[in-house]
Amino acid sequence: MDMTFKGAARRLDDLDLPRLGASIGVGEDEIHAFLDVETSGHGFDAQGRPVILFEPHVFYRNLAGAARAKAVAAGLAYAKWGEKPYPRDSYPRLKAACAIDETAALRSASWGLGQVLGENFRAAGFLTVQLMVEAMMADEALQLAAAVNFIAANRLDGKLRKHDWAGFARGYNGASYAKNAYDIRLAEAFRKWSGIRDTPPPPAPVPIPQPPQPKGFTPAKAEPGKAGVRRGPLSGPFSGSLSGLWAAVLAPLVAAILSLFRKVKP
Repeated sequence: MDMTFKGAARRLDDLDLPRLGASIGVGEDEIHAFLDVETSGHGFDAQGRPVILFEPHVFYRNLAGAARAKAVAAGLAYAKWGEKPYPRDSYPRLKAACAIDETAALRSASWGLGQVLGENFRAAGFLTVQLMVEAMMADEALQLAAAVNFIAANRLDGKLRKHDWAGFARGYNGASYAKNAYDIRLAEAFRKWSGIRDTPPPPAPVPIPQPPQPKGFTPAKAEPGKAGVRRGPLSGPFSGSLSGLWAAVLAPLVAAILSLFRKVKP
């Protein structure tokens, strides 16, 4: 894993929001509102790295024995969420954690526009958490795709369509969502975006290739969400369900197709 965490860092195009929102039956206003509340609409920081939050309590549960003791002694892991305040920049902690156990460290951060937890890399459709992180480094559209599939897999798309902000907030952000007024901020952001003209529709869309699935294939099911932990399978808003090897193979292809969309927009 490249410890600079810098990839192509492609930004969202205006057309990505309505296109990905349509895959779960919502408009770009709902997607804009969601992104405003999650990450203020930015998937990369000023250095071109994915926006992350390293979670020491998640790192703690992904370690055992001497590795856990070392992480605790270094202040990188503790048993319960909220024991200590979070620093402004999570990357120094993440890099120090990677020196103890790279896989456990990457699993213990939430990534990108939708803050999908690395611990969920298999449900997100990747063979390894490293592949998931590489996708997050590549393109905000792939980051948003992960969040959209999280919403669909956890059956939160209906709540978003109905503007059931409290129900959506509870399912996406956990039972303690009200402490941060997550639902109220969603409603306010939606009202703001509802008063802004939507992106004009693109010309005839380029078809997205459908990956073949092995006989008897069953997509991974998302685990129920927990407070402070986001669970989000990236099972593919573009074409049904991407899983395992297909996600690893097709992620660069999806990014290339998104690039083509951007070149042909009016």
